[in-house]
Amino acid sequence: MARINLLDTRTTSFGDLISNGKIYRVPPFQRDYSWNEENWEDLWQDILVLHMNPDSSHYMGALVLQNSSTSDKEFTIIDGQQRLATLSIIGIAVINRIQKLVDWEEQKKQKEANQERQEILKRTYLSDKDPRSLRYSSKLLLNENNNDFYQSNLINLRQPLNIRSLSKSNQLLWQAFQYFSNHLEELEDVIQSGEKLAEFLTDTVAQRLLFIQINVEDELNAYTVFETLNARGIELSSTDLLKNYLFSLFQGPDDLQAAQRQWRRIINTVQMEKFPEFLRYYLSLKQTRVRRERLFKVVRESVKDGQQAFELLDQLENYGSLFIALSNSNDEFWRDASENRPYIRELELFRVKQAYPTLFAAYKKFSPENFTRLLKFVCVLSFRYTVISSLNPNELENLYNKVAIAITNGKITNPKQVFDHLRSIYVSDEKFLQDFSLLSISTKGQKKKLVRYILFKLEADASHIEVNEDSFSIEHILPESPSSDWRRSFTDAQIEEMVYRIGNLTPLEPHLNRQVGNELYPIKQTAYQESVYTLTKNVLAEEWNPNTLATRQKYLAQRATHIWRSDFPL
Repeated sequence: MARINLLDTRTTSFGDLISNGKIYRVPPFQRDYSWNEENWEDLWQDILVLHMNPDSSHYMGALVLQNSSTSDKEFTIIDGQQRLATLSIIGIAVINRIQKLVDWEEQKKQKEANQERQEILKRTYLSDKDPRSLRYSSKLLLNENNNDFYQSNLINLRQPLNIRSLSKSNQLLWQAFQYFSNHLEELEDVIQSGEKLAEFLTDTVAQRLLFIQINVEDELNAYTVFETLNARGIELSSTDLLKNYLFSLFQGPDDLQAAQRQWRRIINTVQMEKFPEFLRYYLSLKQTRVRRERLFKVVRESVKDGQQAFELLDQLENYGSLFIALSNSNDEFWRDASENRPYIRELELFRVKQAYPTLFAAYKKFSPENFTRLLKFVCVLSFRYTVISSLNPNELENLYNKVAIAITNGKITNPKQVFDHLRSIYVSDEKFLQDFSLLSISTKGQKKKLVRYILFKLEADASHIEVNEDSFSIEHILPESPSSDWRRSFTDAQIEEMVYRIGNLTPLEPHLNRQVGNELYPIKQTAYQESVYTLTKNVLAEEWNPNTLATRQKYLAQRATHIWRSDFPL
């Protein structure tokens, strides 16, 4: 890993940061304030622990700041704006509570003391007075959507005239102020004394909530820090950073507004948390082995002006809907291509995403018919390689990446050529047969859907009728909880190893499944003959033991070899 050039790394507190005469700015296009009651509750509980234990402290995570190129007194908040804004709101709530004491107090001495406390706290934590202009300047400046409300309403303690008319993020800012104001009222040992309130803010909140402050020189170093830190919310922060870089390339307000509108459309489609993954797949159309930690660097190297930024946004908008649709067979994207839905569902079920770059490229370059053929092949390859043989998915990703580039460059023009390039990872019939013959999959949790799918495909092959995959129950011939009579045919070790083998599973109507329960095999076999499912009627062995189970599974493996097979000649 390249060396990260950090200007400074230190442990600091909210009080140390905000009371040193410096100004902290959230980039204009950074994500809006988004903390909600769950976040506020977590923070408040941490503060209460500190309040009850005066010698304790609490770590708030890393705070990434970028030094201003024009002033050593100004910093851009690359990561940490949600926490700093929320702590500032707690300060506002404390100052507001002291103002109430001033309004209620009759004794002049106490009133004057609390007025002075309020002024000191405001200048320390919210806004300082410039000795030249004698005007207050805020220590914290939020983004373009939140700053006006923060400065005009929160810092000046002005309730908005119509809360419902505010944007969602500004509503959250106001709700945060109300939340902490209400919870302050519960601190009976604090709220009746201006001195105690000031102590609560300056000693507990401002000094014992600790950050690791990381100062970086530029956005590229900041992005590297994000990818190095294993912190919650890293994807959101790195996405914001990339967005800020793109927006910085636009010169005029019209271009900037157009880019903002386009960015919102992309994020509304892709969703913020999935954007890094989506961007990596898109960049893989032209570059090999694009790693998550290099996304920002790759974009910086290839996008250097507003025109190139617009071209990137256009491409991302074009591919965004496809990216989401590839993981949702019910997406409207497939309304006019319903023949693709079964294969998309299989990709969902197999959790295969390594093929996304290839599918991105093929959707743009291939005919609809060839795209469907490719989808089918990818599903077969994935089932053999990933589901049955459990081979290393890293090899898949590298090859799909190269195929995507070849399709993009016009060197691959049809699904047969894709198959030729991926032939090395197509699991042979011999290996597939061997691995399927020993396949065991739990019927609990998410794996249950996979078992239903396999039985559905095997039944359709046996009966030549398309059955409803959700209509049957999964019957364990050897029960999951066998009686002592079953243990005459199976040892404990064999039960543990074989109960979830595919050869031990069969589709069965729910009422018959309830009827047979954990009964012995002869009773079950009689019920199986009442079933409409051919796969189940064909369970005809005279007894059920490890040998007959293995024999049935080998037969199913032979059928599976034909069901999950490429259309292209080997």
